[in-house]
Amino acid sequence: MVLDMIGVFDSGHGGLTILRALTDRLPDRCFTYLGDHANAPYGDRPAEEVYDLTVRAVERLFGLGCRLVILACNTAAAVALRRLQQTWLAEHYPENRVLGVLVPMVEVVTGMPWLADPALRTERRNPRTIAVFATRRTVDSHTYPAEINKRAPEVTVVQQPCARLAALIEQGAPEQELRHHVERYVGELLKMLEGRAPDAALLGCTHYPLVRNLFQEALPVGVELLSQPEPTADSLAAYLTRHPELDSIGDGTVKFFTTGEPQRITAMATAFYGGATKFVGLKGL
Repeated sequence: MVLDMIGVFDSGHGGLTILRALTDRLPDRCFTYLGDHANAPYGDRPAEEVYDLTVRAVERLFGLGCRLVILACNTAAAVALRRLQQTWLAEHYPENRVLGVLVPMVEVVTGMPWLADPALRTERRNPRTIAVFATRRTVDSHTYPAEINKRAPEVTVVQQPCARLAALIEQGAPEQELRHHVERYVGELLKMLEGRAPDAALLGCTHYPLVRNLFQEALPVGVELLSQPEPTADSLAAYLTRHPELDSIGDGTVKFFTTGEPQRITAMATAFYGGATKFVGLKGL
């Protein structure tokens, strides 16, 4: 019997931070990672192009034996996930499922399950301000503020696009250069807030956990920093419990594929995954 793999897709390396949390949380599941390095980064691409690339990547993972795919790319999840689920997936692969990294973070911020009816919420928390640092395309989608405010209207969401930050992290830029950019983006957000500190900051790109320490240093003392890997892993574990038909216990095999140059990608991926990787090349999407 061939066990179902769980697919994890990102435009580049960032999704490896999610994959590491998933394999730590679910060590006996089998995962297939696909990085579309040939087309990375997605953050400044037109929305329609992001959608098309995401559909092609998901279909490639289905072809590699995955019935469940995690979009470990905020840009892809923000721009493509809802449309993909409601149209393309329902028409072409009704038995398969695609999830994203935004949902677990919205649940963390609002304290509400994604599928719960916001109108039924009885508990209201104190007003809070959440800063979201993300790519330009994720910010322009307005997905985070729309979904958070739908469930928790008392939360104010302030977004800060971080142009080129994901690309610089992907390229292995020196820490001092990364620090300069992070400090600039945090400074721009604080200027929008007229110097007031947000209650929490959400790192809305899967590359950003690699510079989590730089965000923590740049933000005012006491700001809670929310990162995606662990909530995503917890969310997937809960999803598999609710949907055992999509769950297969295996031997913990992890496969790595890239649309880029495998040797170069393998050499750069260790810092993101926190362990050995060996990428296999695929033809472009």
